[in-house]
Amino acid sequence: MNKTEFDLVVVGGGPGGYVAAIRAAQLGLQTALVEANHLGGICLNWGCIPTKALLRASEINHLLHHLGDFGFAADNVRFDLQKVVKRSRQVAGQLSSGVGHLLKKNKVAVFDGFGALAGKDGSRRLLSVTKDGKPVATLSAKNVILATGARARVLPGLEPDGKLIWSYREAMVPTEMPKSLLVIGSGAIGIEFASFYRNMGAEVTVVEVLDRILPVEDEEISALAHKAFVKQGMTILTGAKLGPITKGANNVSLAVEAGGKTHAITVDRVISAVGIVGNVEKLGLEGTAVTVDRTHVKVDAKCFTGEPGVYAIGDLAGPPWLAHKASHEGVMCVEAIAGKHVHPIDPLNIPGCTYCRPQIASVGLTEARAKEAGHKVRVGRFPFIGNGKAIAMGEPEGLVKTVFDAETGELLGAHMIGAEVTEMIQGYVIARTSELTDAELKETVFPHPTISEAMHEAVLAAYDGALHI
Repeated sequence: MNKTEFDLVVVGGGPGGYVAAIRAAQLGLQTALVEANHLGGICLNWGCIPTKALLRASEINHLLHHLGDFGFAADNVRFDLQKVVKRSRQVAGQLSSGVGHLLKKNKVAVFDGFGALAGKDGSRRLLSVTKDGKPVATLSAKNVILATGARARVLPGLEPDGKLIWSYREAMVPTEMPKSLLVIGSGAIGIEFASFYRNMGAEVTVVEVLDRILPVEDEEISALAHKAFVKQGMTILTGAKLGPITKGANNVSLAVEAGGKTHAITVDRVISAVGIVGNVEKLGLEGTAVTVDRTHVKVDAKCFTGEPGVYAIGDLAGPPWLAHKASHEGVMCVEAIAGKHVHPIDPLNIPGCTYCRPQIASVGLTEARAKEAGHKVRVGRFPFIGNGKAIAMGEPEGLVKTVFDAETGELLGAHMIGAEVTEMIQGYVIARTSELTDAELKETVFPHPTISEAMHEAVLAAYDGALHI
């Protein structure tokens, strides 16, 4: 094995790891990246990006079946599932290749293999790199960033089998469209798959053990989403308890208790979307000061683990489990290592987005959490039915909700459901990051006609000044 010295080694090439490596190289650090599978990580290869390609296809399928609303007609509308899946894989492949180009451009040394801490050499960390159990290299570095991400949580009795019970991986590459589908879990991943398959024509049932779907979102937004999905033909069971699963030759049966009733369900396929667990195994953490809590590495505000020279970012370091959080942490962590003054990330300023139909986006405190925190609040609401662009687009279903501190005018939170809200939420994120108040937001000029005008109206509505409702 060769021994190579670096200023920094990043273990994991997902949206946190590869961004951290690029930023480190930009700052003049001799940097290496170790990745065991595909550059871009789960997000780019099996998560954020390919699912958006699939969801785009499902939106087109929905639109093609509603052309009459716009004065068009088309006969024999159909889709080729294999071409839909192939395009999503091509999109992922293109971007993964792009990450490789960026790393090469920035002169980051890339090692194909599994990286693990392997002791110390004086003040430097040692890492072993192996591939299929065989040694590839031993790396030495002043600092190490662990960015190994997370994987789907598997519940007993719901182990993915590649045929009847799917994880997100199988759900992204179906060989045939199931006529019926059960989605277990109603977080962002579960709801996005439910939305894709429903828009493609499958009968979809969503079960959630908690009392509402999308439980991290504002309760009012969750209720509107529930209503919209039921209107689309989904069956949603909350406060649910699952009975044992029985597998048939080409279907799955089980009983679900919800709402005081027992529902006998038989479906072609089941998607398990019940959370994630951190990839902490075999990283060489034994004998270090790194602390693991419920499969995630504990870190401080600057991603330091407590073990000298060892940092952790992204999904490995705990919630929120979002690619943009991982990337931002990667940059912040590297800049801290380089001696730059950095500002720790405020989790409440990290937006959350769910790319279902209708889309959902939020930042900051929900109304309930704001009240629990002791704030006296002013709440503004503006429905898309009062927005000209939304009506013109045929997308009148939606709401923007703002939560302000009644005494200071601080924007405590913003919550949105409707077309393109995942593109709009950043306006409120900037407002929170810049510590703007209602005064500045009221005076902001929004372009007309745009859906974003609903954001302005929701601010005005919090102070009884909405103009178009």
